[in-house]
Amino acid sequence: MSGFNDQQLSNFIYAEARLLDELRFEQWLELFTADAHYWMPLTHGQTDPLLQGSLMYEDLLLLKVRVERLAGKRTYSQQPKSRCHHLLARPEIETAHPEHQPEKGQYVVRTAFHYVETRLEQQWLYAGWATHQLVTQDGALRIRQKRVDLVNCDATLPGIQLFM
Repeated sequence: MSGFNDQQLSNFIYAEARLLDELRFEQWLELFTADAHYWMPLTHGQTDPLLQGSLMYEDLLLLKVRVERLAGKRTYSQQPKSRCHHLLARPEIETAHPEHQPEKGQYVVRTAFHYVETRLEQQWLYAGWATHQLVTQDGALRIRQKRVDLVNCDATLPGIQLFM
């Protein structure tokens, strides 16, 4: 099995952000493994999403439910729909991370970001880091876990409607 190089890993991260910015959530969900999680810790340096509270810790089923809600005609909080934009720094391949094992088709990529979410006259700016644990499945990259660490994770935050 041939591994993925740094440019291919970076391109995957950029492509994922573009799917989110273009609100192509069904295609975005296809990037995840069946056992995937989307995690947004509540505190800095949080190590366990199950024994500590999190802003979000969603498996693939919950992500699908959120995507269905966003598309629903009776979801009044999304009329008109929210929009978003990711501004990403150059993704960094975390070779020292214990989950990073290219010989086993496992990669860890960390990316600093600014994220803007807007609806009507309101706009919110978030900053943080996304850490993707990627695996190779059927010759393609898939997300096993996406961890989103916000700079102000412990602040009182408005309802985040979309995905960072």
